[in-house]
Amino acid sequence: MLPERTVLALIGPTAVGKTAIAIEIARRLPISLISLDSVMVYRDMDVGTAKPSPEILQDYPHALINIRDPRETYSAADFVADADREIRSAWLQARIPLLVGGTMLYLRAFREGLARLPRADPATRDQILADAARLGWPALHQRLTEVDPVAAQQIHPNNPQRLQRALEVWALTGKPISQWWRDQGSVGAVQRLDCELREFAILPDDRSRLQGRIAERFEGMLQAGLKAEVEALRQRGDLHLGLPAIRAVGYRQVWEWMDGLIDEPMMRERGISATRRLAKRQLTWLRSWPWVSAHSWGAAATLAGEICLEIS
Repeated sequence: MLPERTVLALIGPTAVGKTAIAIEIARRLPISLISLDSVMVYRDMDVGTAKPSPEILQDYPHALINIRDPRETYSAADFVADADREIRSAWLQARIPLLVGGTMLYLRAFREGLARLPRADPATRDQILADAARLGWPALHQRLTEVDPVAAQQIHPNNPQRLQRALEVWALTGKPISQWWRDQGSVGAVQRLDCELREFAILPDDRSRLQGRIAERFEGMLQAGLKAEVEALRQRGDLHLGLPAIRAVGYRQVWEWMDGLIDEPMMRERGISATRRLAKRQLTWLRSWPWVSAHSWGAAATLAGEICLEIS
């Protein structure tokens, strides 16, 4: 029997089939599934995120899917607040919350907590996004270097969401976000929720097999309607490459192709390469977390059975 206030997390690199494994676990245990994915939060972005089908979501609902418009931002702090709420709701229903996904930054923020930063301001964010569209994110990274060199060293120029947040905090408070990090303590999930957190990772034994799976999956997304999905987003007229949703892996490359910036073979090559780099970053995160229980990649039903035995 699991302790009453247990939280489970199922993580791994992209394309290892985490959703299928989570559903197999939910068939065996009274599970409430909570998405741990920074792009599945967006509506109308289904194919390129490998979002579960409407039929699966009806039978196995996932909290924190389809909760934001692509025009909006969604931060690690937003995730922590939303996940905490969904976890408490699951406990009230005598169910076991299971976080499932590959956004390692969100999991770290959930586990370790975040500094209590000022609330987001839509007008300030819109101005920063407009500046990024006009000047480019490298120019905004230089702006951050001038006002907060400590944060600029820790935030990559190609990470628009973190750049935007750091500049927003400076604009709202006149205080560098790095100083907020120093001054504000954080409270991790175990203390915040008075819970036991158990984390499980699916890791490939063969990197080349994962790379092949990534290429096949991206081609499958193109065949399944990713181009049409991006075109529908473009037709709205209020979305652009400066937004975190549109810069997501796969969407950015198809958008650039539709803008005429690259040809179709280059779009395919860049989409696959970007996904492989994402998987590499995810694996780097996971290998730095020795407390995570690692399971070798295999059939969903087999892995679900292994995890259920381990947690029982």
